[in-house]
Amino acid sequence: MSVRLESHDVEEQFILRLPPEQAYAVRKIIHSRNAAWKDKLKIDFSPDGHHAVVQVDNVSLPAKLVNLPCVIGSLKTVDRKTFYKTADVSQMLVCSPEVTPPLKNVRKKRFRKTTKKLPDVKQVDEINFSEYTQSPSVEKEVKRLLYSDAEAVSVRWEVVDDDDAKEIESQGSIPTTPGISQMGGASLSEYDVFREMMGDSGSNSNDVEEKSNEGDDDDDDEDDEDYGNEKEEEETDNSEEELEKELQAKFNEFSLHEADQDYSSITMAIQKLIFIKEKRLQMIYKKAQRQKELLRKVENLTLKRHFQNVLGKLNIMEKEKCEQIYHLQEQLKGFLKE
Repeated sequence: MSVRLESHDVEEQFILRLPPEQAYAVRKIIHSRNAAWKDKLKIDFSPDGHHAVVQVDNVSLPAKLVNLPCVIGSLKTVDRKTFYKTADVSQMLVCSPEVTPPLKNVRKKRFRKTTKKLPDVKQVDEINFSEYTQSPSVEKEVKRLLYSDAEAVSVRWEVVDDDDAKEIESQGSIPTTPGISQMGGASLSEYDVFREMMGDSGSNSNDVEEKSNEGDDDDDDEDDEDYGNEKEEEETDNSEEELEKELQAKFNEFSLHEADQDYSSITMAIQKLIFIKEKRLQMIYKKAQRQKELLRKVENLTLKRHFQNVLGKLNIMEKEKCEQIYHLQEQLKGFLKE
């Protein structure tokens, strides 16, 4: 004879996670124990049982039912001495505040790294490695095209007005605008000017060849001269920066120990910095004069525009250096008077 045990109803419970404002409102509803507050908290589950809409004080929040990684026992007591188990909590209803989580590094975190697909052996055999390694880069190809444009004997273009297109077609020929239709070709001097603008005669493609052995020697001399000027400018800039830092340090020491400071070291540092800045100013002036000479020789509009931009930058640098030298001279006069 089997004994039938009475089945007890077990409650189904879950944890409700809410944003701070709604959590405070729900806590207030629970502690008030007022029947009027009962309608201010509603939970409507969707047919799938995993999504719901939680309404708190006329604020609707989308929610999702998720499984917890553990089981929590829920206990109830009446006299705070004896506890009764009412349910096993293993789910949580999460109400999102409709704000997406931060997406920093989401591509690295959410997507796995894909390996590059290696070509087949047959495809590797078909690839001509010599052509691949010797193919000119985009920059070299652009330089080669510009060299070929600079070597052109003559350049000709035509201006066509859209309003008079029908009249031009009826005449059967396109008249050229006088003074604009033809432009003198780039001479050999313009070709040399372009080479000076590019700065590196050895970086052009293999299609551009030197005219003769004498031209090769001249180009090498010009390259050596340009390299020497660039190196001298770099050394001048470095020494100028070091002297400026040294002078700034002396000014800081002077402000802290004004009574005990010797002016001779500061005046010497200012004089050295003035000398370096005047030297740099002479370099900028020579560079500007060279750009002006190149601007007079060149006829190509693209090269002329480039030289004008460089000349404008050099004029600005020259003006700044003059102002710096004037400011240093005023400081030197002030220290010499003291």
